[in-house]
Amino acid sequence: MTLLAALLALAVGLSLGLLGGGGSILTIPIFRYALGMGVKESIAMSLGVVSVTSLAGALRHWHKGNLDLKALVAFAPAAVISSYLGAKLAHFVPATVQMAGLGMVMAAAAVLMWGGGAASLVPGSVESAESVPSAAKSPRAEAIIGIGIGLGFLTGILGVGGGFLIVPALVIILGLDIKKAVGTSLGVISLNAAAGFVGYLGQVTMDWVLMAGFTAVAIAGVFAGAALVPKVSQLQLRRGFAVFLIGVAVYILIRR
Repeated sequence: MTLLAALLALAVGLSLGLLGGGGSILTIPIFRYALGMGVKESIAMSLGVVSVTSLAGALRHWHKGNLDLKALVAFAPAAVISSYLGAKLAHFVPATVQMAGLGMVMAAAAVLMWGGGAASLVPGSVESAESVPSAAKSPRAEAIIGIGIGLGFLTGILGVGGGFLIVPALVIILGLDIKKAVGTSLGVISLNAAAGFVGYLGQVTMDWVLMAGFTAVAIAGVFAGAALVPKVSQLQLRRGFAVFLIGVAVYILIRR
């Protein structure tokens, strides 16, 4: 693996460790534009990398008591099933449509990460679960299933893990505190991405050596990012990442 690939893998891991999401959104354009892979290959390989990397982060959070297994079980099944089906349907979706969809999702993620609406509940926010109205904390099975299905299809078709939406959903709908929402989000992303990856098997050719090296460096980035969380300004981090996402989204929509 080249030095460029290693540095980019580290950036992916740092994103997951610091923000609890953003891995897939970064990995796909890295594979596509920086490393020269095809669109569908980039999506499939990204899902494999993000699944293992997120699992490493989720296990770290679980060890620290920051992963809610009940919430994971409530959220994951619908997402996993629809992610697998979405990956199978992706065979019929033109690559240009997939990249255009990714660009639009990145732009939406940037708006959320800037700090408006639900994005104010991402890791490090001054708000907490206690600031969420109690009525909004009531577990709603239909909401969890609906969000899970939507995110699953986004994952399978576009390769997006959806951490920027999962974290706020866990806080608002299930009433988790921020730390547990981040850890649980990584668990959901891991299962979701794994299902999508399995759905792509046999459809595309993958560079397993590149995936293995990229994943190893990204995992190191996850641990480094998690350690840096208390030491960095989350507001500035989110907004800086949002500006970066807008730039990448524009580039993708132009290039596709």
